Amino acid sequence: MKLTVNTFLTLDGVMQGPGGREEDPSGGFEFGGWLVPHYDDDMGRIVDGWFAEADAILLGRTTYQMFQPYWEQVTDPGNAVAAALNSLPKYVVSNTLTDATWNNTTILSGNFLEAIDDLKSGPGRELQVHGSHRLARALHDAGLVDEYRLLIFPLVLGQGKRLFETGAAPSAFTLAGSKTTSAGAAYLTLLPTAFGAGELEVGEFEVRDGQERVRD
Repeated sequence: MKLTVNTFLTLDGVMQGPGGREEDPSGGFEFGGWLVPHYDDDMGRIVDGWFAEADAILLGRTTYQMFQPYWEQVTDPGNAVAAALNSLPKYVVSNTLTDATWNNTTILSGNFLEAIDDLKSGPGRELQVHGSHRLARALHDAGLVDEYRLLIFPLVLGQGKRLFETGAAPSAFTLAGSKTTSAGAAYLTLLPTAFGAGELEVGEFEVRDGQERVRD
């Protein structure tokens, strides 16, 4: 299975608490629900498209415990997100969770990166990560992410959990697709092309004969 990270971001990279005031106030976060005023049908179609490709869902403990009580209530068969989350196999990474009652859930503890690598080797289309800040960071640093799908919204919060923070493994990406929504969000599909400081290509500009150019 291909491992994809699907998430909502602000311009300063914040992914915390997009859907509601009390969704994730940890760390004194003040802007829960920042995404809601920017929701539109374009975004809905993009997100439905994500879940249409999923054969399994991978979540961190905090996101799992936020998602379960909300999405279990959504029984509308026309809601593609709820239908996927409530029925598909779910894997939650936790060393403290002992009981996972959401339908079709398996707890991954201990060496979860090895377990996730094994899942990737199995059959299926996509193993999808949604939210799950610390998990997404660990997967990035381990080089396990095959594709990022980022919806970036036109606002800066100045606080909150970020997808890429200081110390993240240096990486380069190829832009595989892009769109904009009517509400002004930019949707990027990114494929990792280089991973680690030794693989990241750098260069230098110079002035030669009065002209600026890339140094050979």
